[in-house]
Amino acid sequence: MTSQLKLWLTTALIAGATAAFTAPAVAQNEQQALVNQAETTLSNFMRDPEMKWLQQNIHRAKAVLIAPEIVKAGFIVGGSGGRALLVARNGGKWVGPAFYTLATASVGFQAGIAASEMVTLVMTDKGMNSLMASSFKFGGDASIAAGPVGAGAKSDVTADLIAFSRSKGVYGGLNLDGTIVSSNDDWNKAFFGKPALPPDILIKGAVSNKGADKLLAEIARVAK
Repeated sequence: MTSQLKLWLTTALIAGATAAFTAPAVAQNEQQALVNQAETTLSNFMRDPEMKWLQQNIHRAKAVLIAPEIVKAGFIVGGSGGRALLVARNGGKWVGPAFYTLATASVGFQAGIAASEMVTLVMTDKGMNSLMASSFKFGGDASIAAGPVGAGAKSDVTADLIAFSRSKGVYGGLNLDGTIVSSNDDWNKAFFGKPALPPDILIKGAVSNKGADKLLAEIARVAK
């Protein structure tokens, strides 16, 4: 495969993934479904005996990015994409969520389809500020590291974002370097009933939706 063809296929993959995950929503139930799925994902990680480091350090996080499903598929050219939401601390309480899309592409020998769920702890102001932009790249604008996994994990990890993933019993197998994280303004508008950017939702606290109450209560409980 020529380098030009690889570049064309990679560009097409990113465009397709972004379109698939950023199409305007016409009904709020799609956003509410993601919020409900995020609560389930968080509960899964907090019960998992292999996620001791996450469970013991989530209280240090400034925000938590949750992606209930990241789909990775490819044959020769591969990529991954999904929807995520971010909840953050604000004045002693948890607020949100703000909705995001994730998209990445890679070129190499690979085949098959896999799905992972992910919880990423935002540990620094730099990581938080990156997520307030309309889009940014994991590993570029903010450093990202895979979180320690295992019942006895005691590693001290230093990064702006620390990511944990699970996929059918396989832990930490998702490489997020180069992933583009973009604010999903259509989904934010649909969920809150008016236009709202991540800073409006997570810093100014200008909007809220009772549909997020259970998720926010759960994150407050596990991160106290």
